[in-house]
Amino acid sequence: MSVRVRFAPSPTGLLHVGALRTVVFDDLFARKHGGQNILRIEDTDRTRYNPDSESEFVETLAWAGIEFDEGPHVGGPHAPYRQSERKEAGIYTPWVEQLLATGHAYRAFETPDELTEMREYQQINKLPTGYFGGKWRDATPEEVETAAAEGKPSVIRLRIPRDKTLVMDDVIRGRIEWDSNTIDDPVLIKADGMPTYHFAAMVDDHLMEITHVLRGEEWISSAPKHVALFDAFGWKPPIFVHCPVIVGADGKKLSKRHGATRVLDYAAQGFMPGPLKNFIALIGWSPGDDREVMAEDELVQAFALEGLQPSPGRFDFEKLKWINGHVIRSMSPEELLAAIQTLSQLAHAKIYHFAEVPEDEGGAAEQTKRMARWASLERLLEYAESDRAYVLQCIELERERVTTLVDFGEACEFFLVEEPVADPKAVEKWMSQEHVPGLLMTLRDRLGGQEELTVQECEAAVRAYAAANGFEKLGPVVHPTRVALTGKTVGPGLFELMAVLGPQRLYKRFSRWIG
Repeated sequence: MSVRVRFAPSPTGLLHVGALRTVVFDDLFARKHGGQNILRIEDTDRTRYNPDSESEFVETLAWAGIEFDEGPHVGGPHAPYRQSERKEAGIYTPWVEQLLATGHAYRAFETPDELTEMREYQQINKLPTGYFGGKWRDATPEEVETAAAEGKPSVIRLRIPRDKTLVMDDVIRGRIEWDSNTIDDPVLIKADGMPTYHFAAMVDDHLMEITHVLRGEEWISSAPKHVALFDAFGWKPPIFVHCPVIVGADGKKLSKRHGATRVLDYAAQGFMPGPLKNFIALIGWSPGDDREVMAEDELVQAFALEGLQPSPGRFDFEKLKWINGHVIRSMSPEELLAAIQTLSQLAHAKIYHFAEVPEDEGGAAEQTKRMARWASLERLLEYAESDRAYVLQCIELERERVTTLVDFGEACEFFLVEEPVADPKAVEKWMSQEHVPGLLMTLRDRLGGQEELTVQECEAAVRAYAAANGFEKLGPVVHPTRVALTGKTVGPGLFELMAVLGPQRLYKRFSRWIG
């Protein structure tokens, strides 16, 4: 069997983490088995349709490294791949007519008021809520013809069989059964002639020869309707895989309160596609061992539906940062600079880092913070245009201490400015000590006049001063030196950063504190 999976988003908003996980699973499964991954746009709900969403989905998934074998942007043998276009092409018409002819579907003419009255009656009498027949399920052909002749608007509903057990075998949960008497008759064709998800998605899955449907577990409640539809056609259904919900660290369903959920928001924070994909794949799936950082080919080879878990997958933001940081430390400075440049280009194209931050996500204060981080990153890239070698040295020193690409802006900032902003507490603690002016003057005069510096020369100068002035520990020498050069008490190795800053910068920065 050739594996064929589909990612079928509704273009009503932005691509979020839950949808990304589904398409990552699709992608890994298809590639593992040499199959095809299809993009299908389910845009039948025209009231919620957002024309910008589809392009963002495609662009976001391209950034994430997801490629499709068929879809509206690449074509394929089952075109068109937008359901609105498939409806206009008449693809769904013969299938709904077949259901009407065989008695598996019927027209229903209730008005909105009548449906509201039906629901209220069910609620008052504590009955199952939904459309279980009403007047039209068993209406005579003459009654239907009369209503149609009078121009009454109607929908077409699936006739769920009664007194029957509906069965679905789910890869994760095994055999699931429903009493058909508890399942309401779903609408297949709306009053405006547009097919609903329940109808169009299942017909398309059959016509596009989809072998496996991976989707969120929230669709389990709709699954018996889909089973009944496949039974009505006499079609073999695809293999269903209902993936577990994603929860935050508090065990509740992932939402805005847990932080960003839009995929490109993670790009804006400096997470790279590979680590994000790696992290997302591990939410609700296990490779069968304790591996957490996996290259693309490792993920493909290890992925198996059997590794999917029924329990909720936890979104651990700290783990995402750890994986991203681990990958950063495995990259060369050249690769990292290229990745930062790519991120900047994406940012300017999408302009997402300039978007207004809602109050529940930090508001104006968070917006200011984000802007400052991006300004630092842009300075790094501007500096690289005039002194690429120097910036690469800065990146190499700081890659051990950052977890995202955006972090490089602030981490490297003290290398790039004329006068680093000094931490007041650090100044108060270290720079008022009596020996500091002499320390800085000694280091300036010994190191500041050379052509270039090595790490060994910088270390020798610091240790020589400590020995000559009776300092048994290096702290009182190292800390004020670091504050004078960086404005901070923490950072990369002091001797390494002194060598990278070079003689001229050392001279200027020491002189600033000597007066």
